[in-house]
Amino acid sequence: MKSTDSDILKVFGVNVFGDAVMRQRLPKNVYEVLKQIIKGHRQLDVNTAEIVANAMKDWAIEKGATHYTHWFQPLTGITAEKHESFISPNGDGSIIMEFSGKELIQGEPDASSFPNGGLRATFEARGYTVWDVTSPAFIKDDENGKTLYIPTAFYSYTGEALDKKTPLLRAIEALSWQVIRVLRLLGNTTAKYAVPSVGPEQEYFLIDETYYNKRLDLEMTGRTLFGAPAPKGHELDDHYFGSIKERVSRFMNDLDMELWKLSISAKTKHNEVAPNQYELAVVYGECNVTIDQNHLVMDVMKRVARQHKLVCLLHEKPFARINGSGKHNNWSVSTDDGINLLSPGKTPEDNATFLLFLSAVIKGVDIHADLLRLAASTPGNDHRLGGNEAPPAIISIYLGATLTEILDNIATGKPGAKRRSDIFKPGVSALPDISRDDTDRNRTSPFAFTANKFEFRMVSSQASLARPNMILNTIIADQLQEFAERLENAEDINRAVTAIIRDVYMNHKRIIFNGDGYSGAWYEEAEKRGLPYYEKSVDVFPVFTSEKNVALFEKHGVLSRNELIARTQILLKNYTLKNMIEAATMLSMAEREIRPAFIAYQGKLARTAHDIKAVGADNGLHVRLLNESSEKLTAFNTALDELKRAVEEEKVMKEEQKARFVRDVVTVKMEILRETADALEMICDKESWPMPTYAEMLFKI
Repeated sequence: MKSTDSDILKVFGVNVFGDAVMRQRLPKNVYEVLKQIIKGHRQLDVNTAEIVANAMKDWAIEKGATHYTHWFQPLTGITAEKHESFISPNGDGSIIMEFSGKELIQGEPDASSFPNGGLRATFEARGYTVWDVTSPAFIKDDENGKTLYIPTAFYSYTGEALDKKTPLLRAIEALSWQVIRVLRLLGNTTAKYAVPSVGPEQEYFLIDETYYNKRLDLEMTGRTLFGAPAPKGHELDDHYFGSIKERVSRFMNDLDMELWKLSISAKTKHNEVAPNQYELAVVYGECNVTIDQNHLVMDVMKRVARQHKLVCLLHEKPFARINGSGKHNNWSVSTDDGINLLSPGKTPEDNATFLLFLSAVIKGVDIHADLLRLAASTPGNDHRLGGNEAPPAIISIYLGATLTEILDNIATGKPGAKRRSDIFKPGVSALPDISRDDTDRNRTSPFAFTANKFEFRMVSSQASLARPNMILNTIIADQLQEFAERLENAEDINRAVTAIIRDVYMNHKRIIFNGDGYSGAWYEEAEKRGLPYYEKSVDVFPVFTSEKNVALFEKHGVLSRNELIARTQILLKNYTLKNMIEAATMLSMAEREIRPAFIAYQGKLARTAHDIKAVGADNGLHVRLLNESSEKLTAFNTALDELKRAVEEEKVMKEEQKARFVRDVVTVKMEILRETADALEMICDKESWPMPTYAEMLFKI
């Protein structure tokens, strides 16, 4: 049944301990104190926490919750939780339901099995979760019951950040501080703080769970490691924005409702480019909260899909040879009094504030292109970037013709360009004229300006948005700090602003590229411009600990040298582990499924050839097919043996050598094995092939 406006209004935010609930349930003075704490104007005290905890507990229990959990984001890339009941013994055999301020503020989970990159000793197993008051608590309602979830940061016993949230929060504060500092110099006396905003666009695939359950590769790795192409892919562009299948539409409607209950403003849904690929976009929100919500989006997607006997695939490249999935990170920064600092206004050529903040982005991205490339680096994204379906692995900025001309004119002293006011005439009397935007939607650009924000298009579909936004907020904060220092020493602010804009454009315009990022010519042009190119994620991971970047993060208090070293080690180890799990899965499927099935198919051919010859008929075709299949099976078996040897060699290598060996040898052997297996699938009869095919998985829902 389709949701009505009334239904949406009734359910929106019903499972969130948000502002409206806090205003209703907290004493007025406590509510006001809590709002000040959320804004960063004062520190949380135990008395306030005690009152909030009691109100939160009563609200959760009234809604049927029996447990609570500190919900955190360890360096695994996913979320973690440990559930505690509200039950407390009463001494007479009965119980009471309790939840103290101390339990709200701090938890003590075992940190021993989470990645730490050397930040703690083996015997220092304790970790601490700390309530993030800026992100609202919520109730998760699933097959396990109802549980109160409290967003938290996560620290080691020795105090280092063991999570993705802590550096993100530090970067948000650093950015806010420098934004306000610059605005004060520009004459703004009303803004008190600034908040980066994010609007994620989440891409994903759906397949029938029957097919998923028959594919070991999907179950173990999230992507198909074998699979010949279907006769049809997305060549006709007939899936993109096409009519949504009824079964998928029912899933999407239920997904919307579950997300609305969690105050997640799911707004746009449509078919994506590849068969059975879809996209969900949410309305902009404060960076930290939206990133928490995106973790929920991915979790709810998978849960609701199962209710419809579907499986949601979030891997960046679940199917070879067709478009993979990304997560577009739409980023901008606004003040608490509602000013979007990346909004050009009607006359961007006269909007000095906009042009100054735009310049901060241009310079920051150019100087720290390595970090922005790192922000989108995952083993899965290696299969997607630069493949005419996602931006190339070279960082550049798309501004569009008008903004580029404005900056060029400022730099060269020419009269300022005017904002375009083009009108597009459809040529049909019944249709109105259309105002054409200044900027197009350059889908080939990794970092494109679109109206009043930047769209970072490289981020992988299943990755947390914490790392990309932590990096983005830090590099912009750094440039704004430099601008502020320069303005503070200026005799004439207006002239100094113009000089900064001019200098940035002249020294960093190499990063601006408004053309086709898919073209081979761009790779040659980027090399001439001196732009860095990191083809694979393992190539860029080490830049986290370059002296330039260590100085950047330490300067703004976002990450220490030790925390950066730890994250680099974790990224490299994760790259190795994920690829080796894929290799082990391939070997298992090759030896236990594909080879036996194909040998059985050959047996059918051999018996048929024998029977035909026995009756005196010509069996030449069958003998030829049998010989062809034997040649392909031999090639497959050779590739299988080579991958097995590579896997065994990796096991005895030193840790620091493994990641590059996996990149240079193991993944290459995996690709060869896949090619030979897919060749077997193309000639094997359907009944003998042991797993669902691409044609089935991509076109049957």
